Amino acid sequence: MNADTAPTAAHDAGPEALRLRFREAMANLPAAVNIVTTAGPAGRCGITATAVCSVSDTPPTLLFCINRNSTTLSAFEQNRQLCINVLPAECDELARHFAGMSGLSMEERFQAANWIAGGAAVPRLEHALVSLAGRVVDVAQVGTHAVIFAQIDDIAIRQQADALVYFDRTFRRVTRQAEAQPA
Repeated sequence: MNADTAPTAAHDAGPEALRLRFREAMANLPAAVNIVTTAGPAGRCGITATAVCSVSDTPPTLLFCINRNSTTLSAFEQNRQLCINVLPAECDELARHFAGMSGLSMEERFQAANWIAGGAAVPRLEHALVSLAGRVVDVAQVGTHAVIFAQIDDIAIRQQADALVYFDRTFRRVTRQAEAQPA
């Protein structure tokens, strides 16, 4: 075992060392890239999120995590509805926009793509791999983040394309394998 693969005892070095080691570990956890949108009384907004996870299929429920300092958190809490748009590989620039990496205003971010007004006018990305729309059923505060639970009531599977993931602090393409044809 070399030094790069040897386990370390970051917990022995104190909480800050453990936090930094945790961040490094999470950089090595590939995650699907999503744009989570909302619309309603608090306005329309969206955010790039990789911390999205299924919770249950009965009823269909997902969670996503958002930093408590995010200016968009209050819109999700007030609007109580959202759409998780799973991004295809060619949407890496759009992911950067909604992550706030390009300096665009929220309206300019939405203008950078084609959107379909879903239920209650929550924006759905026209060429998302999948769009999962629903209502916020709970919000929990955990450390620096809010965990938003959403019960899904509408699903659109739009295309069979390569996926976008975030790995090693960059966006990467995951290639869909062609199905084997029977002989």
